[in-house]
Amino acid sequence: MKTLFLLAGAFLLMQSLDLAEVRSAYKEAAHDSSKVEVFYKSLSAVTKDDNISLVAYKGAAIALKAKQAPTIKEKKAGFMEGVSLIEFAIAKEPNAIEPRFVRLGIQENTPKLLKYKEDIEEDKSMLLSEFKNINSSNLKGHIKDYILQSKVFTTEEKTVISKL
Repeated sequence: MKTLFLLAGAFLLMQSLDLAEVRSAYKEAAHDSSKVEVFYKSLSAVTKDDNISLVAYKGAAIALKAKQAPTIKEKKAGFMEGVSLIEFAIAKEPNAIEPRFVRLGIQENTPKLLKYKEDIEEDKSMLLSEFKNINSSNLKGHIKDYILQSKVFTTEEKTVISKL
């Protein structure tokens, strides 16, 4: 009976996850470490069978939470777990823009010693080329905000995006 309630609760949680809210929570957690735990918990029921964008955000939540782990070993293990979900999302749907956006945000802000920066140019290029084709105004706004504050985009690229 307890298992039934847990499954029902997980199902209801998944039904209540709104991508617009998840995007906002991601942005807040990326800028405020006190909000990481709430972001992480909100995605705890997401599995690899769910919406690929949610899988990528769950990976980001795990990677962000790993920063707060008490030991280097735990930090690295958590980071690798999060990255594996982001990479899974991209492998499953390589042309999906949102997982690329998530990966770029994580790669740009990852210390060099973790050696997770190899796809920055590829993801950046995809965001720039596909930006005009994004249907969701909410997603477009989040990506635009990210590009305008990012250090990996040139002034010229930011100018073009700011006009779209």
